Amino acid sequence: MRGYNFYQRAKGAFHDHPTVTKLLVVLSVSGGGVAAFSDARPFQFGYADAAHDVKKKKVVVLGTGWAGTSFLKSLKDPSYDVHVISPRNYFAFTPLLPSVTNGTVEARSIVEPIRSIVRKKKFDVHFKEAECYKIDTVNKKVCCRSTQENNLGGSEEFTVDYDYLVVAMGARANTFNTPGVVEYAHFLKEVEDAQRIRRTVIDCFERASLPTVSEEEKKRILHFVVVGGGPTGVEFAAELHDFVNEDLAKLYPALKQHVKITLLEAADHILNMFDKRITEFAEEKFQRDGIDVKTGSMVVKVSDKEISTKERSSGKTVEIPFGMVVWSTGIGTRPVIMDFMKQIGQTNRRVLATDEWLRVEGCDSIYALGDCATINQRKVMEDIAAIFSKADTNNSGTLKLDDFKGVIKDIAERYPQVQIHLERNQLRNFLQLLKSKDGDDELNIEKFKQALAEVDKQMKSLPPTAQVASQQGVYLADCFNRMDICEKYPEGPIRFRAAGRHRFRPFRYKHFGQFAPLGGEQAAAQLPGDWVSIGHSTQWLWYSVYASKLVSWRTRLLVISDWGRRFIFGRDSSRI
Repeated sequence: MRGYNFYQRAKGAFHDHPTVTKLLVVLSVSGGGVAAFSDARPFQFGYADAAHDVKKKKVVVLGTGWAGTSFLKSLKDPSYDVHVISPRNYFAFTPLLPSVTNGTVEARSIVEPIRSIVRKKKFDVHFKEAECYKIDTVNKKVCCRSTQENNLGGSEEFTVDYDYLVVAMGARANTFNTPGVVEYAHFLKEVEDAQRIRRTVIDCFERASLPTVSEEEKKRILHFVVVGGGPTGVEFAAELHDFVNEDLAKLYPALKQHVKITLLEAADHILNMFDKRITEFAEEKFQRDGIDVKTGSMVVKVSDKEISTKERSSGKTVEIPFGMVVWSTGIGTRPVIMDFMKQIGQTNRRVLATDEWLRVEGCDSIYALGDCATINQRKVMEDIAAIFSKADTNNSGTLKLDDFKGVIKDIAERYPQVQIHLERNQLRNFLQLLKSKDGDDELNIEKFKQALAEVDKQMKSLPPTAQVASQQGVYLADCFNRMDICEKYPEGPIRFRAAGRHRFRPFRYKHFGQFAPLGGEQAAAQLPGDWVSIGHSTQWLWYSVYASKLVSWRTRLLVISDWGRRFIFGRDSSRI
């Protein structure tokens, strides 16, 4: 009887905890030695098995850039049916695109197939190589068409329905409707753009080396113009200068004297978003290197052989002959996003507007992140009466400073501009901001408004960078992973205009600094805490940081080997 009871208990334990019992069996058979086994049903910590019995919510992700890929990598909840739609079946490490233009790094080294990234998931992720050309919010569908070559059977069109839609389609180059830019300029947004620039540079040198080309024509062909003095334009100009002087000058010695690089910037200085010390160093270095930096020059027209600029100082229009022009002047909205914005009543905006939880305003089931969207941070003054009312639990109309202690944390979390205002005005805390100059510790609604009147001036949009997009993807995936838990137990700040709390804490961007490679194995870095680093050591810091941020060990090894190859053998000048 005891044996039978033991058998029943053992049988129950096996069914309740199959993984543990299999481990015991393997260890027993192996004599207690080291053993490895693969369980047929992987253990998924924190998620109920009941998810397999319930219809999964369908999540459609548009785009495989920084935002979309970060979301996919961080999504862990198997209760979603995930579908990815993108015209590119890979993720590209875009900060290294300028290095691809001159052969410092090969294009294949900075891309990772999206199927390889999602293959490691404990649940299926379905990928379709296609472009979304319309978002149907009424029927909750996205309309797509294939992007393969036409000789494969023509264009295929299909629709995909969704429960949740994550729009991470990025942006396109902003031409500011300048005539001729689309037809004659090169962009630097995609891997294909970098490869096209690389081929064009070699074509320019090969063309100029022909015996029938005149000296004047050689000067035109070997004049490379970069439009835009931001990080991308500056880094490309520096990379091109290194390529010409370190590699092409040895292969085309007779042409070196004809090469000229010009950097055009409409503002007063290049790298305006950096510290003044970095801007000055970059301009001085480019001057020493022979890169012609023209500030205050606004491009008004581009033709096949000339670029027209209007000089702000004199108002004159100048014609500049060129062999190749690279356009790097910011980002613009994609047509499909513009059409979507018209549907939802956001026609007067430049990009999609979302709330602090990355939800598209007016669409509860659609999220937007990355370069295609911006967070429309709510102003304190819009909710000033509701905030005061929330703290005024006795409805007295006046409050003492201590009465705000219950909502201080929620105010700071809901309105990040409050914390920025405190730091810039060197105030210790929120109560010090409210304290009046006459020492009175009582406030009515009018005094409360006066104390917070300047706070909203600290609001600013997040920059369209890989850093922002990546953090947004991680944040949104974390929200999806804890959707059910936070529905029952909200963790966000108080709803000042309603009852209860928000489900999640709002998105907060944390800036880790930015780099600006300046060529000649020198770089500049502006890091948190107003710390500025410039020189050769900063370039090595750039190498280490970018190598660590690559998406896989495969790409890390390939990029590091490319850097090593360049140091030993130089850059490849073959036109492939």
